[in-house]
Amino acid sequence: MAIALDNLRVGRFYELTNQGEIRRLEILARLSGENFKVRDLDTTEIYTIEELLRWGKGKDYELDEIIGFSAKGIVPKQF
Repeated sequence: MAIALDNLRVGRFYELTNQGEIRRLEILARLSGENFKVRDLDTTEIYTIEELLRWGKGKDYELDEIIGFSAKGIVPKQF
């Protein structure tokens, strides 16, 4: 079950599947409401959630938190 955009947390890691693309993201900052500044963990490119969802949510839309993400020496913050 997909996580709602308003439940995303800064500093956490998520996997977004939409329109056949899979992206692993780190949330860098909350810009407004449901818009966030994110960093793609595979390409290190920085963009916003609005840019990713500009063309809508596909039938395969899924957004889940990555627990215990350890690739590239990155570990989610533990509270």
